[in-house]
Amino acid sequence: MKDIAQAFEQAFKVMPLIAVLRGITPEEADPVFDAVVEAGVTLIEIPLNSPDALISIGKLAARRFPGVCIGAGTVLTAADVERVNAVGGEMIVTPNTEPVVIDAAVRADRVPVIGCLTPTEALVASRHGARVLKIFPAARLGAAYLTDVRAVLPLGSRLLAFGGVGLNDMAEYRAAGADGFGFGTTLYKPGRTARDVGAVARDLVAEWKRLDIAGG
Repeated sequence: MKDIAQAFEQAFKVMPLIAVLRGITPEEADPVFDAVVEAGVTLIEIPLNSPDALISIGKLAARRFPGVCIGAGTVLTAADVERVNAVGGEMIVTPNTEPVVIDAAVRADRVPVIGCLTPTEALVASRHGARVLKIFPAARLGAAYLTDVRAVLPLGSRLLAFGGVGLNDMAEYRAAGADGFGFGTTLYKPGRTARDVGAVARDLVAEWKRLDIAGG
């Protein structure tokens, strides 16, 4: 059986960018998935408020693509966690800090990527087992806010910048301590072709690699 936590850690190490495919349909899921994975993305999120999201998640999870983790976003309840688990989703990505949801993800051996904004929320999420903290909406408060939040978190906490951050912002947020990013409409929006999504993904991956090399 696949060790989901280990698989996530490996995927995150390779490329800590989450492709947020909000609004994607089951018919689009495979070609867009292929495009972003070919570009080097290893973490894929389909928000539950997308059309037939669980069908799309199940389709992609069933492919068992090596080195790639599939998950659901906009997970709001413990019941949502159960539904995602049932179709094979591996990540549980939330927009907010809800301990009941985090606990459900941990019990189901899914990887919780938990949305938070304040230091209080970040600390609560960490105590309940969040592996990665999603600072959302990051662009509203600016890159320096990540530095402020990190100062009070346990050593080893990982922060992803989500919400309003684009290609040209990555360097500033990386310098402020972002361990990765989530990209939504910057990368995908309904109507954008798989080819165009792949081109954007390649630019984002290339920029992360450049910043990682420069910082390492």
